[in-house]
Amino acid sequence: MRPIYLDHNASAPLDPEVLEAMRPHWLAPGNPGSRHGLARGPRRALDQARETIARILNAEPSEVVFTSGGTEANNLAIFGLAGGIGGRGGAGSLVSSPIEHPAVAEPVSRLEAEGYEVGRGVVSSDGRVTIGSMLDRIDPGTRLATLILAHNETGVLQDVALLADQAGVPVHTDAVQAVGRIPVDFKRLGVATLAASAHKFHGPVGVGVLLVRTGCRMEPMLLGGGQQGGRRPGTQAVALAVGMAAALGRWHREAGARIERWLALKRRLEGAIVAGLGRDAVVTTGPIGPGATLPQTLHLGFPGLDGDALLMQLDLAGVSASLGSACASGSTSASPSLVAMGVPADRLRSSVRFSMGAGTTEDEVDEAARRVVAVVRGVAEAGGGIPGLPGRPRE
Repeated sequence: MRPIYLDHNASAPLDPEVLEAMRPHWLAPGNPGSRHGLARGPRRALDQARETIARILNAEPSEVVFTSGGTEANNLAIFGLAGGIGGRGGAGSLVSSPIEHPAVAEPVSRLEAEGYEVGRGVVSSDGRVTIGSMLDRIDPGTRLATLILAHNETGVLQDVALLADQAGVPVHTDAVQAVGRIPVDFKRLGVATLAASAHKFHGPVGVGVLLVRTGCRMEPMLLGGGQQGGRRPGTQAVALAVGMAAALGRWHREAGARIERWLALKRRLEGAIVAGLGRDAVVTTGPIGPGATLPQTLHLGFPGLDGDALLMQLDLAGVSASLGSACASGSTSASPSLVAMGVPADRLRSSVRFSMGAGTTEDEVDEAARRVVAVVRGVAEAGGGIPGLPGRPRE
């Protein structure tokens, strides 16, 4: 059975073109921070990668800080803007949303345990955070606010620019799922910091960036060198940085075509599943309308079914999908984001995320829909059927 990969929000496979761009730098000698001749090549490649990323995301090259990925970038921003781990515990407050990725939610909870007051905004049933509810929680002691740009489970886009414009405090955004899927403009967003990760858009695993606005004060989490302005000391991985720039560059060249194709594929996948099961048996998460969600992310609920059983049977049927964040995949608890949205109990554990990549085809989407319909019918029959689902329940 041909496997079909629809879990690109967890990680997108490395683009062979990106691999070729990285290849010369794996074996090249020289530390980009050294002052001898053999360091000039790596330093030049690193500078070019930084300039490419800055240009595409509308930042200054000096604002690009290379990290090991999105988790590190988010941690650097949150702890750095708050004053560091244990550095100023209890000395202030911060505002966050209830739908953040664990790479943001857990650092926020850590600061809360250290004594920070944490205000959390309100999210509507369609997955949008109410900006007014976050602004209401900002007080004179607030050090930062944080709001995800594109939700990792539902794909719902958030109005980060509005928050940054009105907050009056530094705003951090986790843009890990947004960069490489939709146009992202650092200057236009107006945030203090922004996190991105290469492996979400067919770059290598192990590299990301934190964009830090010029003049933004941050306490470093790591000590030991002056690289990258001391914000993230340590020798930079040149090959990985080159790979990230190459993947982002290819996305930028193909952005319009990719978005258009993804939107068509998403409609095709959803339409085929609904046609096979009936509208009452399938619930689409998120707002309706252009530009409201990521173009390649489809989050569907199958009321009354067990999500773990669905995922296991989909895997056996050769369809790779997800119940939500891969970083929380070992958890048996319901998604905190879906709980915050007020998703009914019969959908909390039956929602599946399908996410596409640059190489996803119409044939794959059609075959995936056929397999999803068969799996849902089978799980429903084994469990006694669900309301609204055509077909024979188990007797």
